[in-house]
Amino acid sequence: MKFLKDQHFGKINAETSHGDIAVSVVPASDTRIEVFVRSNNNNEQLSKAEIQKLLDENYTLDISVSGDQLTAVARQKTNFNWKRSLSISYKIYATKSTNTRLITSHGNIDLSGMEGTQDVSTSHGNINIEDATGKLTGQTSHGDISISGSKDNIDFRTSHGNIDVRNAEGTLKLVTSNGDIQSRKIKGQIRMSTSHGNIGGNTIEGDLSASTSHGNVNVEGLSGSIEASTDHGNIDVVMEKVSGSITIDNSNGDISLQLPKGKGLNVDLEGKKINIDPLENFSGSKEENSMKGTLGGGGALVKAKTNRGNVSLSFR
Repeated sequence: MKFLKDQHFGKINAETSHGDIAVSVVPASDTRIEVFVRSNNNNEQLSKAEIQKLLDENYTLDISVSGDQLTAVARQKTNFNWKRSLSISYKIYATKSTNTRLITSHGNIDLSGMEGTQDVSTSHGNINIEDATGKLTGQTSHGDISISGSKDNIDFRTSHGNIDVRNAEGTLKLVTSNGDIQSRKIKGQIRMSTSHGNIGGNTIEGDLSASTSHGNVNVEGLSGSIEASTDHGNIDVVMEKVSGSITIDNSNGDISLQLPKGKGLNVDLEGKKINIDPLENFSGSKEENSMKGTLGGGGALVKAKTNRGNVSLSFR
């Protein structure tokens, strides 16, 4: 364990290969870094002297402050002996306005309470962001992403993992290839995309784009607009308030849409069968597998199409 205290910095550049990185907020007088080194073999207990010997033989470790930047970089040497590898982790305590660049290959990243630009990346590990504000970007290849109490510009992706976002607002871009995306109490311009997984949302305000190839889309309590699609799955949407267009596209599954009563709409529905509540003030055409026209004199466009499923429209 190593401490670097009484050093002030506005930027953090932290890199490690096998280890976790955590950054949290403290007053300026308490800024510091703690470095934790242990064997990657959980069954192997090493003395301080043995750890130091392996560090000197297999790694270059730079813990320093230059100008306004804290550098914490651990790199393997070219003659690295992987059988005696170490886990090198950092706990960094910084002021909230500090900008960060955090990279690890095999480890988790936790960041809380920061404001500014935060860029985090891991290959095999989870990412957890709490109460952060600013330009927030991150990615992992094999791990989950959790974001809570954060806002402004949020852009996160994982290849094999789930994404969970709560109490967030701003411009949100959430992408995974193989995993689910869940959200609750979010607001803004929102894009959620997965290839193999489900998308779920509750209490959303803003413009939502939600797409999956193999999975369901289930959104409740949405105020705003939505564009939703899936190739293999069902789509269920409950609108609290309609303030933009609704476009839903499905290749192999059903569509269920619930809208608030008394709203003027332009309706364009197509599926194997159209199921709809009794209509008032409807003008247009309705067949067993299609419906097109206006409700209440017209208004926002509601378009729902499925090739091999039914479309159900209800009002409350």
